[in-house]
Order: sequence, then structure tokens, then C-alpha cells
Amino acid sequence: MIGTRPAGQHTVRQHNSALVLRAIADGPGTSRAGLAAATGLTKATVSNVVDRLIAADLVAEGEPEQRVGPGRRGTVVSLSPTGPHGLGIEIGVDYLASCLVDLTGAVRAEEVRYADNRTPRVFQRVSAFLRRARKQAEELGVTVGGVGIAVPGLVESGLVRLAPNLAWRDVDLADRLGGTFTVANEANFAALAELWHGSALPDFVHVSGEIGIGAGIVLDRALFEGVRGAGGEIGHLPVAPGGPPCSCGANGCLERMAGQEEILRLAGTETVDALISALESGDDTALSAITIAAGHLGVGLSTVVNLMDVPAVVLGGTYARLEPWLREPLLAELERRVPSTAWSPVRVIRSALGTGAAVRGAAGSVIRGILADPEHHLTTHWPSDQDVPGR
Repeated sequence: MIGTRPAGQHTVRQHNSALVLRAIADGPGTSRAGLAAATGLTKATVSNVVDRLIAADLVAEGEPEQRVGPGRRGTVVSLSPTGPHGLGIEIGVDYLASCLVDLTGAVRAEEVRYADNRTPRVFQRVSAFLRRARKQAEELGVTVGGVGIAVPGLVESGLVRLAPNLAWRDVDLADRLGGTFTVANEANFAALAELWHGSALPDFVHVSGEIGIGAGIVLDRALFEGVRGAGGEIGHLPVAPGGPPCSCGANGCLERMAGQEEILRLAGTETVDALISALESGDDTALSAITIAAGHLGVGLSTVVNLMDVPAVVLGGTYARLEPWLREPLLAELERRVPSTAWSPVRVIRSALGTGAAVRGAAGSVIRGILADPEHHLTTHWPSDQDVPGR
């Protein structure tokens, strides 16, 4: 048979481990018999896999299952709360954030530290912050199963090709920080977090506005990254071609016209907190700044909606905090520029995760990786077949 090879023992074991762990994640509190029924595997195979998952602290046994009828009740199994955790780090332009999540995706610890990261010392700062986050996990008595890093830039195969707001080009974070990481664009991580833990929409564009503007596009519950991983770079859409220069080298980009710094400048405030206080008091200058930003944001988002036919916009980051004032002028601009709104209005909703979405997605990506390939973790606990219970 051309082009095919029989599956080896490791491949079968890898498939079975992932299948059983995914079933446990989707149906916590299920017995081994229930898992056999859900996966189609034999009870002996499921029992063997569960034993290995328990030994690796990926799964924990609980109380006997609750059911009515004759027969012996099986012991339920669920994801282990003390198993490997995912650690997320976000490198923002003016802050660092960390988030530690368990196998269920529940947040165990988080921290934000504000500082200007547009400096050569940023890598030393990130290294120290990462050590602090690992120490926090150690103090909680849990192991870190991996680290995801969210960055405000274009990422290709772990290499930060361009992060204009940090003045980075072709930066290898693994080399700079000394470790193995899952590195991705912060907007993509934010969109994934919204998909996994947020509004439960199957199709949307998640847009977040800090100093830069990033967007993650989700279609049919999957992240759209584009051919080279650069999909969703909405911040550099030209919304005012004759406008002021952007950090990317072009003029009138969306993030230059509607990013956090421009909104604060127009409002005459120094911080987002001060801006919100002004908006709550009905300050005309602050309200005008929001209306202008919403207009530019509507121009950029209408391009995405018209091209990709996404039915919903999720406002994240600083935009989530400004949503009460952004919503109406943004909707008006979308209605004016998106023809399909005449029969299918575009939904504009506030992110359920707000400013913490990107770092939550970075941590969650580690957990998703463990659930998809538990065998990688299992082999560190069961080095050979003869060590496996039941063999």
C-alpha cells in the first residue's frame, strides 16, 4: 500500500491516552465503564490508560458514581486538581501579566505588574517575572506543565517576526529567556480564551485595544490564523491613509487612530481609570474622544465583517472597559458600512474575560496541549511498557 504505514504501539497508545483524557475532561465524574462506552475502547484498555493517567497525576479518582439500578457502582474519575498546571505570561507594551491555571482551566493565581517594556532590559524583566510566577506555583505545591507567552506582534513558529510597539524584529524568546515556550500573538490567545471560557460564540472577531490594537478571528470554533500566521492584524488596517505615522511605518493605521494612547490624548486624560471617571461624569471631551475612536474602529471592523462574514464582535482589553460608551457609536458605524446588517445585525458584546483574556489563553494553550497529547507527559512517569500496570 503506497503512502501508508501501520500504526505502531506508541501511536496507538498515544491515541488511546488522548481519547480517554478528552472524554474525562468533557464528562468529569464518569466511571471507567462509562469511559469505555463513551470512547468505544475495551474496559481493559480504558482501565490500563486510567491507571497510567492517575500515576502521572493527570486524573484523580473520586467517590462511587451516582446511578440507579442493580450492579456494582464504579469509581468516578476526573481531571486532577493537583496535576500539571499551565502558566501564561503576557508581555504588554506597558505591563507584564501572569496566569496559572489547572487542568480544568480554573485560575489558581494571577498577577499584573505595570512598567514600560520599550527598553532593552525587558528580557531581564520578563525572566525575573517568569521566575516569580514559577515560584508561586511551587508555593502552591503544583508543577508547571508548560509556559505560553503572549506577545503583541507577528509570530511565526515561535519566532517574533515583528512587534513594532516593542521595537522587536526576529526575536527568539526561547533563546533570550532560556527555555521552551509556546509563543503566539496576544490577540489570538485572547480569542481562544474567549472561545474556551467566554461567550461560547462559534464565530466572532475579538478585538482588544491597549497601546496597540489586536484582533483574533474565530470561525466555526477554530482560530483563523492565515497562511503565515498573520491573520487578524487589524491594528494596521489603514483607516485614515493621510493620517499621522504609525509605529509600523505606515500612516493612519487603526491602532494609531483608535488605540488607547490616542483616546487618552483626545480625552485629555492620562490613564484609563481617569478616562472612565470622566465618561461617568458626562465630560464632553471624553465622550467626543470615544465617539471619534468608535468611528475609526467601525471602519476597521467593517472591513473584517464584510470580508470574513463574521456575525459578532467581542470587545476585549481596554475596549471591554469602555464598552458602555463605545457600543452605540460603534454599532452605528457598522450599520452604515456593513450591508448585511439590514437583515442580519452584527452583534457587539463585551468580553467575559476583559483585560485578562490573552494571558488566560496563553496558560490555557498549555493545558490544551496536555489534553491533546498526554502521552508526552506520561512517558516521563512510565519509561517502558513493562512498567505499565496490567501489562
